[in-house]
Amino acid sequence: MQRNEKNYETIPAGSLGVVSMAGCQELGKKVDKYLVTFREEREHRHVNDIAFQGYHKSTYLVDCSTPRFGTGEAKGIINESVRGFDLYLMADVTNYSLTYTVCGHENHMSPDDHYQDLKRIIAAVGGKARRITVIMPFLYESRQHKRTSRESLDCALALQELTNMGVDNIITFDAHDPRVQNAIPLHGFETVQPAYQFIKSILNEVDDLQIDSDHMMVISPDEGGTNRAVYLANVLGLDMGMFYKRRDYSKIVDGRNPIVAHEFLGASVEGKDVLIIDDMISSGDSMIDVATELKKRKAARIFVVSTFGLFTNGLEKFDKAVEEGMIYKVVSTNLTYQTPELLSKPYYINCDMSKYIAYIIDTLNHDLSISDLLDPYERIESLVKKYKADRNGK
Repeated sequence: MQRNEKNYETIPAGSLGVVSMAGCQELGKKVDKYLVTFREEREHRHVNDIAFQGYHKSTYLVDCSTPRFGTGEAKGIINESVRGFDLYLMADVTNYSLTYTVCGHENHMSPDDHYQDLKRIIAAVGGKARRITVIMPFLYESRQHKRTSRESLDCALALQELTNMGVDNIITFDAHDPRVQNAIPLHGFETVQPAYQFIKSILNEVDDLQIDSDHMMVISPDEGGTNRAVYLANVLGLDMGMFYKRRDYSKIVDGRNPIVAHEFLGASVEGKDVLIIDDMISSGDSMIDVATELKKRKAARIFVVSTFGLFTNGLEKFDKAVEEGMIYKVVSTNLTYQTPELLSKPYYINCDMSKYIAYIIDTLNHDLSISDLLDPYERIESLVKKYKADRNGK
């Protein structure tokens, strides 16, 4: 990613501060490390001006905590001044590995707990920050984005609640339905696609891919994810196919209508490597069903690519699918909690998003456009061209 250093001559919106909420601290430390490096390497002629006071720091992480009482109640505490800061609050609402005690009983933190803690820290800021941006990779309640019966619209309510508390911008990754931004039309909302990081990680891991429409194909596992599949197929110059899920709307199992069958629309996948791309792997049943259907159609290697690898029912079914040759690689990001078990799997490719987030924060802090960061078309094109050149040179 090429950065134009001249852009960073603009005055920052405020002293930079990064709040890494509990459950997002590992990612926050990586982001902070990149931010420190970026600014140490930047030869800035205005660095000694008063407008750039605090521009160079050993860390941009803000010291804060959300301790709990014995009843399970909590409070947000910020242990340093954030007056006039340009604050970026990072939260992973899906990190279930954290626990707290309620009257002697151990509870695992749910998305609701993480969201409440986020609000507590915003409340602790007390309106003293110059600007607040929430970076929530997995958007809270993003799957509850539309009303199909008499039910709550949790995602829209959460977005309105955050902006009413003083949040100026919300940055998320691969929102389940970007139209939820209609709930806050007068505030900033960006949904970022990790397409470049996916391609880069796969090309670094696999050295014998033939990236053309005769040997590869991009598949969307359902009709809702066609946009991301179309984008990736266009960038890579590949054909695209999709499945649509035939559901039984007469019953509800685990909060959703069960899938009766996956119907395929697209050209032949016989002998082709396939990228199945979706926003999340939850239980994994849908991805494995799609991979099974593709194998029946004689597809070659199958890459399961997803922004959020949640694996809510464990990894056993993926172990089995890989062992049976259904799936070749599973690709996901570190935007959500990753278990040590997942990271140890030989078939798993981890996409580190920390540098990308650091670029976004650094650019926004200077009040600059991030449009070139949000559209990685040229970077992917350059990456693929280099990969093909290296492969032909072998």
